[in-house]
Amino acid sequence: MKPELRNKDTGNFIIRYFKSFCHAINGIFYAIRYEHNMYIIMLAAVVVAIGGFYFSLTIVEWLFCILAIGIVIAVELINSAIEALGDLVTMKENPFVKIAKDMAAGASLIACLTAGFIGVLIFLPKILEIL
Repeated sequence: MKPELRNKDTGNFIIRYFKSFCHAINGIFYAIRYEHNMYIIMLAAVVVAIGGFYFSLTIVEWLFCILAIGIVIAVELINSAIEALGDLVTMKENPFVKIAKDMAAGASLIACLTAGFIGVLIFLPKILEIL
């Protein structure tokens, strides 16, 4: 595809990188504001952070929690983008769009289940200790 046919940012490389960064931040804020699942994920991330401070997680435990949260957020952003593109292509029933949306949702589910499993492994022993 010719560069002039794409909607590319203009300016020197610093300005282009800054604009790209702003586009990414806008996408994250859009997802937090309009995507129901992203709101739940952010709420879960806050609960994990509070729990992490309460239980004084080790550096390794924090790393696993941060990695899990980051992966879940990233996969959910990709899932939402695929859903938006599918809706752009057609609002009618389309088996290929359905497959793409279902697979993206499946990836998001796997990321969430994996993060949940990590959370159980880290937090359950600490919760059981205080009971």
